[in-house]
Amino acid sequence: MRRREFIAGLTVAVAAPPGARGQQSKQLRRVGVLVGLAANIDVPVARAFLKPFREAMGKAGWVEDGNVHIDYRFGGALSDLANTRASAAELVALAPEVIYAQGLPATLALRQQTTTIPIVFTQVIDPVGFNLADSLGHPGGNVTGFVTWDFAIGGKWMELLRELDPKLTRVAILFNPDTAPYAPGLVAAARDAASGMEVVEMRTHNDGETDAQLEALGRAQNSSLLVIPEPFTNGHRDHIVAQCARFRVSALNSVLGAVDGGALMSYTFVWDELVSAPVDYIDRILKGASPHDLPIQAPRRYELVINLKTAKVLGVDVPPVLLARADRVIE
Repeated sequence: MRRREFIAGLTVAVAAPPGARGQQSKQLRRVGVLVGLAANIDVPVARAFLKPFREAMGKAGWVEDGNVHIDYRFGGALSDLANTRASAAELVALAPEVIYAQGLPATLALRQQTTTIPIVFTQVIDPVGFNLADSLGHPGGNVTGFVTWDFAIGGKWMELLRELDPKLTRVAILFNPDTAPYAPGLVAAARDAASGMEVVEMRTHNDGETDAQLEALGRAQNSSLLVIPEPFTNGHRDHIVAQCARFRVSALNSVLGAVDGGALMSYTFVWDELVSAPVDYIDRILKGASPHDLPIQAPRRYELVINLKTAKVLGVDVPPVLLARADRVIE
């Protein structure tokens, strides 16, 4: 899916009711939250997902239904843009003072519907390329926040796979092109770091396609898998991990929770920190700051996690030097 087509699919013009923001209570401030999950606030996974954000709001002095009211809305993944648009429209109509957006679909949907209500995002890649901001240092509009990572991490993932297996000659990169419009940038960075290794794009749209390609990869010697975190691989996380075990494919899979669920290795942002980081900007905006002046930031910390239980099952000898650098080892 091309970037312009993707953005066009989200385009809906909805204006906030005139004067709505001026009518809000001075005592009870109002914040909107749009999460890119097909869920609701009472679903356990959604509550766990939002826990770091809610805790950070409390630490910043914002008590839900004490001095701030938070309206939560949820949208589907990239395959369910209509639901995301509807949820974004509901939030804009409520005229909150600031909206916290999780994920690229949610952020794009909100941005297409308001150019005045401040939006603070997390889990977005390439905000400038998707026309959410003029630049990282000077966003220039009503949108700012915290990126997931920049494209250079594709090269870092490739380097880690080479360190894991110096004999590696072939790496397949798994993603769904319909749900990962940013994949080309990550693939390009991985190719640049390949240094003679063959890089193959493993494009998939369903479990059947994934299984067939993983089975073939498992038969190839000196091969490994790189899983790009994106809506499809997030949603099919457990299946991908199980099939890698079934076909004995070693993989670097940075999808949230994948390594704890049996993936061999991951390298990505620290989840709780990325989800809670936007609270600082939300707090500042509620106290009068403008997103126009708040620079877009990268994650403050990355974490390398290695699952030695999976390594033993796959017969992979993890180099001691790589183990020593790991932030966490699952034994």
